[in-house]
Amino acid sequence: MKRRFRFFPKASIGTYLIAMALATSLPIFALVALLLGQLEDNQRSTLKRETAQDATALARSVDRQLQDMATTLRLLSTSPELENSDFAAFHQRTETALRADTLYVIAAEANGEQLLNTRVDFGSQLHQVGNMPSLESALKSGRIEASDVFRGRTVGDWVYNVTMPIKIGRVAALIITQNARDLAKIVSTEGLPADWSAAIIDQSGHVVASVGASNIGFGEAFDPRILPSLVDSSGVYEDPTVLPRTLLGYAQIPGWSWKAIVWGPMATAQSSILTTWRFLIIGGLALLIVAVVAAYIVARQVRSTIRAIADMAIRMGEGQIVAPIETSVIEANQVAVALSNASFDRSQTEDRLHFVMNELVHRTKNLLALAQAMMRQLAKQTGTVQEFQAAVSHRLDGLSRSIQLLTSEQWAGASLRRVIDIHLDAFPQALPQIEITGNDFMLKPEAVQNLGLAIHELATNSVKYGALSVPQGRIRFYWQTIQEEGHAEEMLRFIWEEVNGPPVQTPTHTGFGTTVIKNHAAAAFSGTVTVDFLPRGLRWELTAPRRVLERK
Repeated sequence: MKRRFRFFPKASIGTYLIAMALATSLPIFALVALLLGQLEDNQRSTLKRETAQDATALARSVDRQLQDMATTLRLLSTSPELENSDFAAFHQRTETALRADTLYVIAAEANGEQLLNTRVDFGSQLHQVGNMPSLESALKSGRIEASDVFRGRTVGDWVYNVTMPIKIGRVAALIITQNARDLAKIVSTEGLPADWSAAIIDQSGHVVASVGASNIGFGEAFDPRILPSLVDSSGVYEDPTVLPRTLLGYAQIPGWSWKAIVWGPMATAQSSILTTWRFLIIGGLALLIVAVVAAYIVARQVRSTIRAIADMAIRMGEGQIVAPIETSVIEANQVAVALSNASFDRSQTEDRLHFVMNELVHRTKNLLALAQAMMRQLAKQTGTVQEFQAAVSHRLDGLSRSIQLLTSEQWAGASLRRVIDIHLDAFPQALPQIEITGNDFMLKPEAVQNLGLAIHELATNSVKYGALSVPQGRIRFYWQTIQEEGHAEEMLRFIWEEVNGPPVQTPTHTGFGTTVIKNHAAAAFSGTVTVDFLPRGLRWELTAPRRVLERK
């Protein structure tokens, strides 16, 4: 009989545990010596990477602020008051809408003369804009640009501008201006090591905002020795000739002329990491010694239970429900109980998985069906690809707002007021013209989606053709509980009333918007919808059972 070679002889688990502990001792000691020699270099590489990432994160945060300002400018450029050169109404609405965001709007001619400035009362004497180079640069490039930081004439403090060139009557550019101190609120050293700083610098190398230990003032020039080296989109800069050694991470803000910078002493950032690593190495050695001493004792206790636990696992893998075993090892007993519970829960988990998959398929089918119906009808009503794309994008935006709200609530529904607010937030300039009354309650997920579509469509139509298209227009949206004759169950009635808008004309054909607010709303809520084109304005009324909308 041929003898088979065995690299590992048969032995008890205690023997193997002790041998394994001893066999790992020498490599561990060698590894400790290597780590102590290379640890500082490794930590420096890690610190450089994290510093660049922190600078990139700060750049993204400031980019969101600048993009929000650019989006606001695009919305303001479509204001009917601006197109009608009604600067007084434009000034009042814009100042009210942006007051909470500490943003101010300037309308300027091509020569820099200000037509209005929401920092001051309308009609106040105005002069040329305080930063002509940024205005001339934006007019020349035809793009939205952020200016360098400068001291504003009106406020007497450091400010910056975001300028959008337009051509509407005398207006050659719309400018949003903000104090640099307000921008500094989003520049944070949170997550950075102690004694580190963060800053935003403009194209000319001056500090727009700065926080942290360095305390660089607004408008001060950043170190001119460093700036020429910051040429990549992101990276790190280290000057080994300067003591204490300082590490600087930078990132270009995408699409803008500014840079985000974080910097600080390397010793501060590395001290905690070195201490942690030394503690882990010393603790690991101590645990190894304890493990060698205790290995034999532990092995004797667990030897008799391993096979029993393994048998339970095998039977569980075959789909059986296994009963827990009783041993002298508490941890083994816990594993046995866990395996028993897991085997019992397995069938319930499979049922829940099937339910979740069916629910996902159901919701996906509903969303796809709604999107397909939307696109088919919009394709019939639009004449060009651009019109079709704009119409689809707008409707999908309304749908995505409801889905975003439901996702944040884990598809458990949402309050009626949150649904209304998230859709009306798409029209910030119109919020002061809308009055909302009614007791709040929780909506079912389907009601969030369908009612959100109707509200979004009503607001969109009003902005285009109804009361929200003119400054004096007003809308009242309210709901109430009613008890109709012949209905035993409680009913809800939603009413959207518009007044003081343009003359109302009954549409000659039924479009997608009418389908959403009338046919779709009535079918989705098992109710009735009436749409009246009254002389004083549109009136939309939905009556539906409360049980269809409310989540208990």
